[in-house]
Amino acid sequence: MLSTDLLTIKEASEWATAHMQKLVTTSNISYLIQYGRIKKMGTNGQTQVYKSDLINYYKSYNLQRSSSWKDQLGDDLNWALSFEQYKESETTKHVHRLHPYKGKFIPQLVEYFLDSHTDKFKTSIYFKPGDIVLDPFSGSGTTMTQANELGIHCIGIDISAFNAFISNSKIASYDLLDVENEIKRITMALSDFLVNSHTLEFEAKLMPELYSFNGQYFPVPEYKYRLQQGEIDETKYGHEKEKEFLTVYQKLVRQYNIKLRQEKSVIFLDRWFSQHVRDEIEFVLHEVKKIRNIKTRKIVSIILSRTVRSCRATTHADLATLIEPVNNTYYCTKHGKICKPIFSIHKWWGTYSRDTIKRLRQFNTSRTNTFQSCMTGDSRSIDILSTLKSKNPAFSKILEDKKINGIFSSPPYVGLIDYHEQHAYAYDLFGFERNDDLEIGPLFRGQGKDAKQSYIDGISAVMNNTKKYFIDDYNVFLVANDKYGMYPTIAENSGMKIVNQFKRPVLNRTEKDKGAYSEIIFHLKEK
Repeated sequence: MLSTDLLTIKEASEWATAHMQKLVTTSNISYLIQYGRIKKMGTNGQTQVYKSDLINYYKSYNLQRSSSWKDQLGDDLNWALSFEQYKESETTKHVHRLHPYKGKFIPQLVEYFLDSHTDKFKTSIYFKPGDIVLDPFSGSGTTMTQANELGIHCIGIDISAFNAFISNSKIASYDLLDVENEIKRITMALSDFLVNSHTLEFEAKLMPELYSFNGQYFPVPEYKYRLQQGEIDETKYGHEKEKEFLTVYQKLVRQYNIKLRQEKSVIFLDRWFSQHVRDEIEFVLHEVKKIRNIKTRKIVSIILSRTVRSCRATTHADLATLIEPVNNTYYCTKHGKICKPIFSIHKWWGTYSRDTIKRLRQFNTSRTNTFQSCMTGDSRSIDILSTLKSKNPAFSKILEDKKINGIFSSPPYVGLIDYHEQHAYAYDLFGFERNDDLEIGPLFRGQGKDAKQSYIDGISAVMNNTKKYFIDDYNVFLVANDKYGMYPTIAENSGMKIVNQFKRPVLNRTEKDKGAYSEIIFHLKEK
């Protein structure tokens, strides 16, 4: 290998940016080194990498992400709609990451169909500023938020009360000084609460032991690189070292009298949190309830909910899909080292508090003076106008005058997600009423014949109930992976016709299956 083939991190970033024709930061290069994608070289303390390693990595990357995907999914795959040129910070910009939500689409996809641009794929403008768009499966409010940025009014509907809570929290205006002051008050109170806790002393002893052990047996980036090269049996080696460190961990647990489990296991909050974490959650919730400003109380509740989600007793790899509570240290396949459960919410509470304030400020620079409102209800039967009148009278007058121009929404996929259960902790925490039985296509009903028919009937009913509020020349866009071919029937049942289909690759999915995957944006109009 020639010495001229070696690049510094900065040089590698510049080369990769030119090669990929999109920004590749020094952090991106460091990630490739840390996770063993390319080999770390260098002398005299300067990290370097081989250009040839980068060429091979990006060649494989491009083949997997473009050519091979089209081979598997068809030549009609529109790679431009992958939006792969955007960094994660852009696909999760400002309030879009106020709270985790499984199954949401990226804002760039919404923006593509709602904004006023045209291209060789999108040849017409479907919505303009001042229009009203409907999202009858609002989820975490992505369509509502993007509509606000584009000067478009938006009505959201969701059967989940917590989903509506998230959506409305994103587009609300806040007295940020009051939010900051309440966060400071609660943070100080939590710090005082933890003064006599053994958890902080316990972690102060545990972390150096863990750091030393991982440094010896899972050195970065050498360990990850050897895994990539197939030199180590990860399952066997990880299990051996997990058992080895467990003795150290259990000794400290006994020494500091750490309560790894709660005595009862009735609701979600009982089962998935250590006793110490549960005590802190209840303490902060009590402090949140003291907040007088309703809007402030709601956004601080979102911070608490986000914190609680991150402090569940599970492995990092299973955070999105819980399997069994984990109360001991464990070998982490995500990070390639021994990791530990969460023993205090203090760190995450502080992190998410700062992040929320930052994101709210960012959104304030791009928000428009338009109406967005998410209503809790069943889109198959809800009376949109009367419900909006009771919730937002000023917005309902606009609806009466203008009507709805159409839909941009991602309906639930049949038999994939239980939308209430993914936020079970929040329902226990805040006492929202659950409507699991009213979900369309939930995971617990499966993907059998009856489930598929029920799904077709449900989505069709939503279209028929909502389109009576539409203008004559409406445009409906539904994002779906229609592997069972149900949407032509849904369109027929709804008195609509599919006039176009936009097939896009779905990148950066949160599920463990990273294989080739696509979804279709169905464009429907009146038949």
